[in-house]
Amino acid sequence: MRYACLIYYDPKVLFGGSPEANAALGQCAGYDEKLKETGHFVMGEALELPETAMTVQIRDGKMSAVDGPFMETRDMLGGIVLVEAPDLNDAVRAISGHPLAKIGSIEVRPLVDFSSPPPQL
Repeated sequence: MRYACLIYYDPKVLFGGSPEANAALGQCAGYDEKLKETGHFVMGEALELPETAMTVQIRDGKMSAVDGPFMETRDMLGGIVLVEAPDLNDAVRAISGHPLAKIGSIEVRPLVDFSSPPPQL
């Protein structure tokens, strides 16, 4: 099963120049290699800062696009790593060593299997 590992951090902390943050940034590429060695890595990408984004919505048949993020928050979604794992616990174990987990947080979420019925709310 595949899991999206959504990496959140405060850019002022990550890019603030502290030794801990600089070490975490320097170790990121190497962690992808560790995930490849264990067979967990599918893909990974870093995102640009939210100021470069646009948010799109369609309401009442009309599209609106606004600059930047929709929500105001200190932490931002900064990247995604897609891993393959037999279960959620293994995916969590695989990503738990990621250097940015020391600076921010990583949400591990299963990808939707569209061959299964949708969730009942």
